[in-house]
Amino acid sequence: MKNSLKKFYAFSNSWTGTVIIVLLVIFFVAQAFVIPSGSMKRTLLIGDHLFVKKFAYGIPTPHIPWLEVPVLPDFKGNGHLIDGPKPQRGDIVVFRYPKNEKIHYVKRCVATEGDEILFQDKNLYIHFAEGDDYIKTHFDQSKIVLISGKLWVNNPYKQTYRGIQYDDKIDIFEQMGLYMSANELAMKPAIVQELPKREGYMYNAFYTKVENGHFYMMGDNRDHSNDSRFWGSVPYSLIVGKPWFIYFSWDDDYKIRWDRMGRFVESMQFDERFF
Repeated sequence: MKNSLKKFYAFSNSWTGTVIIVLLVIFFVAQAFVIPSGSMKRTLLIGDHLFVKKFAYGIPTPHIPWLEVPVLPDFKGNGHLIDGPKPQRGDIVVFRYPKNEKIHYVKRCVATEGDEILFQDKNLYIHFAEGDDYIKTHFDQSKIVLISGKLWVNNPYKQTYRGIQYDDKIDIFEQMGLYMSANELAMKPAIVQELPKREGYMYNAFYTKVENGHFYMMGDNRDHSNDSRFWGSVPYSLIVGKPWFIYFSWDDDYKIRWDRMGRFVESMQFDERFF
């Protein structure tokens, strides 16, 4: 045993050993990630440097850092060497951007397979796949509305995750209409009798249903987020992991945010000191 430890110690102190160990950690344990945009603002800020827990949702097929070239083939056809638990509603998830898999995104999972989504202005309505009884049991009556004979929950995560916000200065409905005209929206226009009409529009909401094995991702900074509303839900094959903790953070003026360093993202999102 002692000889084995000595050999491992000697190996780890060599250049080859150091590189291999670092790569193994990046491949299977944790990888550094920098928040590049304000789409998760209030929960995660531009300039937050964090580690991503790579084993949170199974073990993804390893890629060479920066080059993002797969080291191994996708043996199982789902982007993972070992399957694990799938993202849950409310989880903050790091994943590969469906339109360019070399780019990593971080968003909140708001819906999973079978869930139906209606979006109008500052209102995100979800009919959860488990049905009306599940909705009655798990959500406050004041947030539940009856639409087309089914129960929907309006902004189901806003009270739980206080970092979620809308911008009164932005008409996201109008912007989504423009994207739809350019065929760059992943939601379909809908006429919903129970929702307010939109002056000048033939529709008053946008609708979609999450496909099997997919996850619907949205930024907490809802009106400033390029997310599943525009490019669709994310398959399990592109799921990378879950934000773990912030190891460094600074603002646009390069002032260090000491209060954010060393904080676990899972607990920070409930701490009002950081909003």
